[in-house]
Amino acid sequence: MWDDAFPSFLIGLREGLEAGLIVSVLVATLVRSDQRGRLPHVWTGVAAAIGLSMSFGAVLTFTAANLPGKSQEAFGGTLSLVAVVFVTAMVFWMRRSARTFSGEIKQKVTAALGMGAGVLIATSFLAVGREGLETALFLWTTAQAAGSSSGPLAGAAVGLLLAAALCWGLYRRVLHINLTRFFSITGAVLIVIAAGVLGYGMRDLQEATVIPGGTSYAFDLSAHLDPASWYVTVVQGTLNLTPQMTWLQVGVYGSYLAIVMTLFVRGVRGADPAKR
Repeated sequence: MWDDAFPSFLIGLREGLEAGLIVSVLVATLVRSDQRGRLPHVWTGVAAAIGLSMSFGAVLTFTAANLPGKSQEAFGGTLSLVAVVFVTAMVFWMRRSARTFSGEIKQKVTAALGMGAGVLIATSFLAVGREGLETALFLWTTAQAAGSSSGPLAGAAVGLLLAAALCWGLYRRVLHINLTRFFSITGAVLIVIAAGVLGYGMRDLQEATVIPGGTSYAFDLSAHLDPASWYVTVVQGTLNLTPQMTWLQVGVYGSYLAIVMTLFVRGVRGADPAKR
């Protein structure tokens, strides 16, 4: 079960930490400005965002379950590509915004304080809702890849719980985390995971005959590797690399990883004052 839990654990930890940091800054700003009476507005927005994210995940599951075979593959493959786009955008956005993250949220809250309860609710809802929708989409795609395994859900739960604990520690000032370094490291790992999701999505689209090349294999090691072996299970669960992959899967995996990782590493080095 735990072999395919790591991708969802990481996305739960990272997205949970992002959402938790937003909530922490919202709460801290209200407390320090002697506006504790408006905290329920923040929690209302947060609760609505969580409800929306869970509903989104339920809709995806229900829709996929009621589609015929090839349509289900096409649906899953398309959502895998969408998930990769969202995760890639999120990774680069957080790389740029890690240093100014807290200040930007404080500015939004300060502006919302003078504009009524509705604006404060909307601020917390939109801030947390975006993270929640990204999490729901990525977790759904990893769960599809894992089949009947409960690993992705367990991994996500552990990641979210750890994120909540870290946010509490940061809020109480008993922990100190270098957010720039944290988001740089997790961003690089997520790019590797996203490459696997992209390859898996392409395979789904090939099986649905949306794109050709479904029988054109770059390699087929299924006769030489035991699918039930621990090492095959770990590699497949964490990286979505399988003993049998088509040329398209290998091509998009390698191209995405080479291009996106290069751009990401260059951006990290360019943003590091020590490198200047």
